[in-house]
Amino acid sequence: MMRGMIVFLCLLGVLCTAQSADLLQGLTSAQLAPGQLQRVASSREGAEIPVYFRATPGAKGSLVLLPGGAGGMGKIGSAGWPEGANFLVRSAPLFAAKGFNVAIVSRPSDQSDMDYPFRVSASAMEDLRRVLRQVRSTFAGPVWVVGTSRGTVSGTAAAIAMRDEGLIDGLVLTSSVTAYKTVGAVPTQALDKISIPVLVLHHEKDACRICRPEEVPAIDRGLINSRKHALIMFSGGEGESGNPCEALHFHGFIGAEPQAVERITDWIAATPLP
Repeated sequence: MMRGMIVFLCLLGVLCTAQSADLLQGLTSAQLAPGQLQRVASSREGAEIPVYFRATPGAKGSLVLLPGGAGGMGKIGSAGWPEGANFLVRSAPLFAAKGFNVAIVSRPSDQSDMDYPFRVSASAMEDLRRVLRQVRSTFAGPVWVVGTSRGTVSGTAAAIAMRDEGLIDGLVLTSSVTAYKTVGAVPTQALDKISIPVLVLHHEKDACRICRPEEVPAIDRGLINSRKHALIMFSGGEGESGNPCEALHFHGFIGAEPQAVERITDWIAATPLP
């Protein structure tokens, strides 16, 4: 019966990659209940930041998900979930099922591509600041920022820029941008200014040229003032296809999304906050 419901959701356009049935296998109808799209006003005149809010009863905290690439989450499908293929977007129901509120941040309405210079700009930081304030006014409990790929550039920059504002309780970086010549690459940012807990999760087979596994330890080494930090080199997954820098390859934890989500949420649950 559950597989039949998942197939029905796929027909409606929710998370319909080839792996979607397996990805959602075992989730209940309550766990698959959708959230709601809201629009947070940007400081730039006329611009808005679309944010998909999904509340989870009895939540342990909230995860603010920052997709990579151009920053989009895809359109909202007929069953109410974003359809983007990004690892964090397609795994959002799994994070919710683990007991967390979810807020998926899409690119602002005045941006066609959240490139690297924009992601570390003061304007982008103000956008995230407004989103985080909205998250805190909507949900109770700790707030963790979770970025993937280019989203790690944004998440790291936010943790540094807002370090004294009490908006971010913890940071998770998945498939981090490491190439030193890339604007905002995580190892090049002022990691010593981050005091909150940080988890770095990276697939050992990530073949993206700007997210090289051998460069990832530099991130963990730079977190000298983080209260708790860890580097997890991930293995597993299958069915990789397409561009190795995109979501359906090991860069996006393809075929191992539940395991990646579990590593993240278990680490968060085991990390005490002040």
